[in-house]
Amino acid sequence: MGVKTQTKELIADHLDVDISEVTDDAHLMDDLMADSLDLVDLLMQIEEEFDVEIQEKHAKKIKTVNDVLERIKIEMGEKWDIRKD
Repeated sequence: MGVKTQTKELIADHLDVDISEVTDDAHLMDDLMADSLDLVDLLMQIEEEFDVEIQEKHAKKIKTVNDVLERIKIEMGEKWDIRKD
């Protein structure tokens, strides 16, 4: 399973939404009904799952599923290419 698919499944599971709702442009708070605590917990889970560290200054800028994916890609660097979908 690639990073994109795995990330979308993590988001769907964590926010208790159907995977079909987790589109690249879905807004985590407005579309997927996450609150600020959900986002903190989700990012911690992502950090653990992909062995990355998302600094607070970057975490504050994450609004959409695509923002999450882009941040993971940046943090993973070359490892992203190995695990991508």
